Amino acid sequence: METFLNPARAQWDALCRRPASENPLVRERVEKILQRVREQGDEALRALSLEIEGRVLEAFEVSPSEVEAACAAVSGEVKAAVAAAERNIRAFHEAQMPREVSVETAPGVRCIQRPVPIGRVGLYIPGGTAPLFSTVLMLAVPANIAGCPEVVLCTPAGPDGRVNAEVLYTASYCGVRRIFKLGGAQAVAAMAYGTQSVPKVDKIFGPGNQYVTTAKQLLSAGTVAIDMPAGPSEVMVVADGSTPPAFAAADLLSQAEHGPDSQVMLVCDSEAVADAVGAEVVRRTAALPRADFALKALARSRCVVFSNEEDIIAFADAYAPEHLIIATREPWRIADRVTAAGSVFVGAWTPESAGDYASGTNHTLPTCGWARSFSGVNLESFFRRMTLQEISPEGLRGLAGTIVTMARAEGLQAHAEAVLIRTAYEGK
Repeated sequence: METFLNPARAQWDALCRRPASENPLVRERVEKILQRVREQGDEALRALSLEIEGRVLEAFEVSPSEVEAACAAVSGEVKAAVAAAERNIRAFHEAQMPREVSVETAPGVRCIQRPVPIGRVGLYIPGGTAPLFSTVLMLAVPANIAGCPEVVLCTPAGPDGRVNAEVLYTASYCGVRRIFKLGGAQAVAAMAYGTQSVPKVDKIFGPGNQYVTTAKQLLSAGTVAIDMPAGPSEVMVVADGSTPPAFAAADLLSQAEHGPDSQVMLVCDSEAVADAVGAEVVRRTAALPRADFALKALARSRCVVFSNEEDIIAFADAYAPEHLIIATREPWRIADRVTAAGSVFVGAWTPESAGDYASGTNHTLPTCGWARSFSGVNLESFFRRMTLQEISPEGLRGLAGTIVTMARAEGLQAHAEAVLIRTAYEGK
């Protein structure tokens, strides 16, 4: 990790820049995949499975017998962990239940805002080198609490044509009944457009590789809603002399091992802390099973040393990390002032891994600086808000002058007439 000492603010934009993720070739390939799925449906899905994965999928949907076999294959220890994590995630998300708002804005004028569950949601669960069954909990639990009537889950099958057993078990545990052996951009396209086998959904949730991310972004322009813009995983660790270097190193590596395009940032208050954490990172990386991924991510990562707390806070907000770990002597001094982060982990004993799995917060978070304007997935993500209003004759009389004046000022006489015809008609 390259180290920067008290960089001038003019350098901050460059230091906050993520590894380049925009790939014209990926976009071109994804656009072709989307077109094929839109036009050919299941036929395209079968052809793409053969072209990309080297096998033909006869049946896209996971059968009840496959789910049953997967549930039997999962260890009791994992089942207990899933249950414990689900309880905490459910408790935190149930507390977020939105309420209906009803306000009489003027006499005889009632305005209502009503939360309505999204009718059909699609959950994408990555497979590949690390099937994320924890993400099933993060998406399926709030969908269940919100009361979304239809939940569809897509996840790629392994080389043997089977879906990861823990993914299937967790989905079943969370009440997901429709699961499809589909991955990549074609899975996102299938949920967005609908095919002969896969239902069309209203909103798609979940992380994925650059093909999945590109597909979601392209489709969000006019076909389907998505949870948020997201890219590779990232973490910023803020440390000082009180932070055990092994703790900070472990937190950095917990994100670096996700993949070569992940980014980790160490922000600290002295070169001594930077050197101590750096030495631990080197020592611990060698022992990781996914060391090759971690090394590539570390090559794109940075350590920034600031001599004052004001710059640390300002730089954290400028970077707007997906995960922000504040492992300092007085962590709340910083946590209470930071405004741009997907999720904040306060204190040396709060590892990012806790939020990834079991503390209760959601781990589906904005990356690439989008934390300045987007929230992570939460219960509200599975609702839309609809407004209603009811106006009595007296209420319309009270509003009439305002409405007519504004409508005429905008040159929209028919708007004014819609009010005047009522006030003139009243009592006849």
